[in-house]
Amino acid sequence: MKLIPCLIVIMVTLSGCLPHSNDFPKSIEQDRNINPNYLVEAPFAGWIEGLPKIKAPQGFNWRQFEGITLRMISENTPPSSALAANIDKFEEITGIKVLIEQSELSTVIEKVGLDFNAKAGNYHIIYADPYQILPRYAEHFEDLYKFEKDPFMPHIPGGINDFIESHLNVVSFFENNNRLLTLPYDATTMVLAYRKDVFQKYKDLFFEEMGFDWIPGPSLTWDDYYTIANWINEKVQDGIITEVKYGTGHQAKRHDSLMNDFSNILAANGGNFIEGELFNRIGTTTHVESAMDTKVALKSIEFYEKLIQISAPGSTSWDWNDLAREFAQGYIAMTPQWHEYSSQYENSEDSKVAGKVGWAILPKGLKRHAHTFGGTGIGINKYATIEEKKAAWLFLIWATSPQSQYMILKSKEGGSTPTRYSVYELPDVKRGMQPGTLESKQMPNLLPMQATFEAWKNENIYVRPKMRQWRQIDTFIFTELSKMIFQKQSPEKTAVEIHRKINQSINN
Repeated sequence: MKLIPCLIVIMVTLSGCLPHSNDFPKSIEQDRNINPNYLVEAPFAGWIEGLPKIKAPQGFNWRQFEGITLRMISENTPPSSALAANIDKFEEITGIKVLIEQSELSTVIEKVGLDFNAKAGNYHIIYADPYQILPRYAEHFEDLYKFEKDPFMPHIPGGINDFIESHLNVVSFFENNNRLLTLPYDATTMVLAYRKDVFQKYKDLFFEEMGFDWIPGPSLTWDDYYTIANWINEKVQDGIITEVKYGTGHQAKRHDSLMNDFSNILAANGGNFIEGELFNRIGTTTHVESAMDTKVALKSIEFYEKLIQISAPGSTSWDWNDLAREFAQGYIAMTPQWHEYSSQYENSEDSKVAGKVGWAILPKGLKRHAHTFGGTGIGINKYATIEEKKAAWLFLIWATSPQSQYMILKSKEGGSTPTRYSVYELPDVKRGMQPGTLESKQMPNLLPMQATFEAWKNENIYVRPKMRQWRQIDTFIFTELSKMIFQKQSPEKTAVEIHRKINQSINN
């Protein structure tokens, strides 16, 4: 194996020079066998030219944790399914067994909470939703800087700066960046999916009647979006448009999906659920107040009610999975959706819209474009044993490595889009972003990436409040919005109740 020299780092113990230290004990034998001054490429197969490689100090034994079984709990997501299908690549090299348990997010939250509160350490690797798990249980996660700064352990390939910055700040830290709680794992983001065939076929007719170009893009506003959806509905009823049944559909079920769907509009209008700039996206435990008593909040609620009234009737019972299914069946012309559903839409065995889907940034509101970010990181349970933590660290750096992310991207399980800058620089990945290329068929989740890159820009991304009360607040928001959608209360009453219950949750 090739030896790569590295600089000897002189550990300075003066306060403030290195804020993180490793407090894990090392044996004399370990110190004697490992040379931290030289890095050796890890023995994993399938390295891709141009991507940073996993490296370890000379003499590091990749099988020293052989026989350990790690349990990971995760939401049922494409990257976790792809990892589970390829886990043998990690297990064969390390001798570590990894069991990946996948459930609905609400179940994951409940099980993680029980495990942390009991300090049981039953789940060693945690899928840490940055809104509903990380803020509430931040102190229960191991500080990953302990491993990253340990000269006797492998480090993050490409370094922490290879992770996309806007993702890292949201999913990996809470309150400050002194403790690295997770490594970015997935990056699903809401953008606009639309039927290219429908928009192209009726483009001239729409322009003739309505006077503007309706192709989704930066100039489209939410008012335009409403106009387009309503126009398509009318033409469907008149028998002119036959390719779809509805102009738009939404994930407006009494569920977390409803809060996310509404958030795009609220944030685009310059509103927020909480006062302030969302704590620089790192989160806070300091006292804050609701911002849902503003004119912008009410205007956003009123618009959302109006929009759902012209959406596909099933919208009020659909979450993101239901909406994806209906869009894939060809019923809907356009919809805000998580971009990683592209692989489902392009699967011709189950989808009727393969090759017909375009992607764009979401419409502009009163202030800006806003796209709800749903990415998540994976971290280590601090109640695991020292050996389990070290074994889990090996898994984390492998699972989030550029090579693994590239593998997941190409996985037949659908995969997910990488959280690494380096992966997007690969020539075949760049080609995969162009419709019709061989690479776009091999990696269909790349098709929305031009729009998603725009959504990830600081001025376009929307991050929900990262605070310990968020899970309860989230429930208040989608419950009150659902009452309005089913005409049980007015938009004004909805705004008042959301505002009151947010402050109630904060003050309690």
